[in-house]
Formats: sequence, C-alpha cells, structure tokens
Amino acid sequence: MVEMGKDYYDILGIKRGASEDDIKKAYRKQALRYHPDKNKSPGAEDKFKEIAEAYDVLSDPKKKDIYDRYGEEGLKGGGPSGGGGGGPGTFSYTFQGDPHAIFEEFFGGRNPFGQFFGARNGGMDEDMDTDDPFARFGMGGSGMGGFPRSFSSGMGGMGSHSSVVKKQQDPPVVHDLQVTLEDVLLGCTKKMKISRKRLNPDRQTVHIEDKILEVQIKKGWKEGTKITFPKEGDQTPTNIPADIVFVLKDKPHPIFKRAGSDIVYPAKISLRDALCGCTVNTPTLEGKTVTVSTTDIVQPGMKRRISGEGLPYPKRPDRRGDLIVEFEVKFPERLSQSARDTIAQVLPRS
Repeated sequence: MVEMGKDYYDILGIKRGASEDDIKKAYRKQALRYHPDKNKSPGAEDKFKEIAEAYDVLSDPKKKDIYDRYGEEGLKGGGPSGGGGGGPGTFSYTFQGDPHAIFEEFFGGRNPFGQFFGARNGGMDEDMDTDDPFARFGMGGSGMGGFPRSFSSGMGGMGSHSSVVKKQQDPPVVHDLQVTLEDVLLGCTKKMKISRKRLNPDRQTVHIEDKILEVQIKKGWKEGTKITFPKEGDQTPTNIPADIVFVLKDKPHPIFKRAGSDIVYPAKISLRDALCGCTVNTPTLEGKTVTVSTTDIVQPGMKRRISGEGLPYPKRPDRRGDLIVEFEVKFPERLSQSARDTIAQVLPRS
C-alpha cells in the first residue's frame, strides 16, 4: 500500500476500508459543513472542492482501487506504469468536476441551501433526505425557514406572545409542467408566468402582480418530479401564501416512448422480414440513425438494445440509459391463393 499525496480518507474524516455507505455519509457531513453558502470562513471554497474530489475518487470503484494501491501520485499518472506488476498503466485522473454540481447531484438534483440562499428553483421534492438538517429550509418546517422552534422563538421575542393568532398556510397550488424527451435529454430552463395577489403597503388591501418563475429542468429528471417555489401564491392579510408546485409530465413523443431512463422505438416490420431477416434504420433522440440488423426469426415481443442512446440517469447525468428497438410485425391483410399454397408448403405445421 502506497501513501503519498492527498489523503482522501482523511479529508472525508473516515478510515481506510470504509463502506460505500460510510463514504456517502462522510461526504454529506463534510460538504454541508464547508459549503460556501453556509461556511464563510477563508479557505471554505477550497476545502469544499477538496471534499468533492475525495468523494469523486472514493465513490468510484476503479479510481478507489488504484488510489488504495498507489496513492494520489499513481492515480494521477505519476506512479508505476506498463502492463506488468499490476500498476495503473495509462490510467490518469484529473479532477475536472464542478464541486457544486457534484453537491447538487448528490442531493438528487436539489441544493438544500438553494431556497435559503436564493437559488433559481424553489426546491426539488424527489429523494429529499428528511434526516438532512438543512433539507427543510423554507419548505414548511417548524419555526422560521425550517429552523427549530426554540431558535425562532428567541429571535427578537418572536413567538413569545401566545395571544397572537398564528396564520395558516394555504394548500399548495399544483401545476403540471409538460416536458419533451429532448428537454429531459439536454436539460433546459422553462419560464412560467403566474399571476397572484400581493399585499399593498397598508398590509390590508391587495393588488394583482405577475411574476416569471424560472424552472430549471435537469438532465434525466423523471415524470412526477416536483419543483416547489415556496410562498409564491396569493397573499392576504390573514394567510401565509401557498407554495407553487410544478409537477413534471412527459409530453407524448411522435416517435419514442419512455421507460424510465430508457426510450423505446417501435420498429414495424413485415411478416416477410420477420421470417427472413431484416435491417432497421433506427432514429435516435439526437437525430442520428443507428442500423440494427437481424438474421433471426423475429419472435413476438423481440427487442434489441442500443446501449447509451437513452436518457441521462437522474443521479448520474453523465451516463445514459438505452434505446430499445421493439419489433412489431405487420401481418398482410390478404393473400392470394398461390401465396397461401406456397406458404403452406414451406412452413411447418408446428
């Protein structure tokens, strides 16, 4: 075992031999601690990047194996090379990732600090970790902005008068947001215009105000993903404004169907091609064409997979699902008697 360069285990505060779950928990703890939106101390940004690099290495089995055996120098191409002796060979690693992107990806596409510090999207409900102490900022948690009640009640005497009537928040206002498969493939920003009531300076009367909400659609997001904009609903003297919630819905595609992170292309072929073999020119979401050939008899429900031509995985947008070619056999509507006789002679009865 070689010890040289950065000690990624020490950076995450764990010991060698830590499990995958231990590595994830350690990253969560350290990344939340040193996130620049929370930690304003000098060097927090550099520490945050260092933590991301440590997680990027230790969460990847191949990188971790090389690092465990040859240290940072071996991982980054400075160690033993060549095919003999089990060295890393031509493997060379350089951390070129965005620590903030890794952070958001780890939290399922949602920065838990985003709402508190004014991120564009209000927050994403998918896979939210309720054990995360920062996951409920501004999301309807107890007290102010998700802080414990004991904390909020001590702020300027707020909450100390039991005679004050507590306002109730209006139920969420939910809107469907249709996205195309191309939107999910590439990611995009949708601008949604809403009209809502806002209080005038007298805090008694209201006026109608329009607002544009920018919804960032991340690569690979699944249908049903919720994006929440807290308290953007109607405002009155007696209420807490409702949250505005957008729910992703897949817009029907003229060619493909979606199956999770895979997409399905129904390839219609003739009965003759099904029996004698055929070649299908299969389109992709990116406008390319992939050739799929078969010499086998196409059985009912037969499928072929084209690896990596599907949609990005929500938690690993650098990787993609598959394009599934699903054969559909078109039977002829009528046959001549001579054709019937020929088929009867050629095909077996069972």
